[in-house]
Amino acid sequence: MTLFCGIDWAQSHHDVAIINDTGTVVAQARVGDDAAGFACLLELLAGAGDTAGNPIPIAIETDHGLLVAALRSTGRTIYAINPLSASRYRARHQVSGAKSDAADAVMLANIVRTDAGAHRSLPVDTDLAQAVRVLARAQQDAVWSRQQLGNQLRSLLKEFYPAALEAFAGLPEGGLARRDARAVLAVAPTPALAATLTRARLRTLLTKAGRRRNIDHDVDRLYGIFRSSRLRQPPMVENAMGIQFSALLRQFEAACAAADSLAEAARTHFEQHPDATIITSFPGLGLLAGARVLAEIGDDRTRFTDPRGLKAYAGSAPITRASGRKTVVSHRHIKNRRLAAVGPIWALASLRASPGARRHFDARRAAGDWNHQAQRHLFNKFLGQLHHCLQTGCRYDEHQAFPPPLAAAA
Repeated sequence: MTLFCGIDWAQSHHDVAIINDTGTVVAQARVGDDAAGFACLLELLAGAGDTAGNPIPIAIETDHGLLVAALRSTGRTIYAINPLSASRYRARHQVSGAKSDAADAVMLANIVRTDAGAHRSLPVDTDLAQAVRVLARAQQDAVWSRQQLGNQLRSLLKEFYPAALEAFAGLPEGGLARRDARAVLAVAPTPALAATLTRARLRTLLTKAGRRRNIDHDVDRLYGIFRSSRLRQPPMVENAMGIQFSALLRQFEAACAAADSLAEAARTHFEQHPDATIITSFPGLGLLAGARVLAEIGDDRTRFTDPRGLKAYAGSAPITRASGRKTVVSHRHIKNRRLAAVGPIWALASLRASPGARRHFDARRAAGDWNHQAQRHLFNKFLGQLHHCLQTGCRYDEHQAFPPPLAAAA
């Protein structure tokens, strides 16, 4: 008898249902979200017929957390059902809209019983790949938080301190996120305080921030900007805005420090993975971008049976909607947004490192693609090549990836 298990998880407890191949409920229970509850779950599965050689597959509406980690350690197949899909299955059987945790557990088990082939089981990634995923995602979140706080800082500076924007916002390598910019603004959070900075004080701040080149030029530039005539808020209002700016700047400092430390940790863990040499052999992929790629695709070779699955997962492959005489081809909105965010970074960086990527990009632009469309198409091509290299264990080869034109080859 074939058995299937569904778990409707919650914060403090989980409803479990086990059904057989005819949909009949074999066992039901509610277990706690702790070690004792997990032991009860294993006892329930064993009592229903679960064995080490034939573990019962489990459906659950999440792909992370301690419960999922504990279940994965048992070696069983786990299906992470999208909550939207679960909602559609529920509507098929309960048009009244009735809902209960126990019924949802049975419904999840039935999804695996009837439509297991339509859902992807959780990949069997190594512990190192999972660690890279944790660090790379945390670093990406820190970067997004830093960007959000930076936007708030710029918006506030426009209201009372435009000299700071002129001094730092347009600088390369981060703008306001640069260490020298943060060091100066921490000491001079208002235009009044900035106007009191001497050349010697500016030089000291830039030196402590790590500046070694063009210090004299920047000292003179900042000195002139901070003493130029500009519109000002009333003194009391300006001082209040300076206090608000200092509070935001401290959050911004923390976000910058977190992004830097997490980036270093992600690079260190990624370098230890055997797939790192293959991933970083691609033009435009450094250690951090490569860590983000590995974090999202994992190292389970059975996860994507062909390149099309990986491209669809990343959102780089177009989607076609055809009905009657009407056919519409558009980009995908349902995708792994973290992996999709690597696409423009990878594509733009490869244009300098790979002549073949530059030819491909220019050809797409000449054919009428917008800039972002050409980037996405190049990212799509790279993903197909990456899938091949990971499956075969070979590194990127420029001549095979982008064969030179016949005239150039001759």
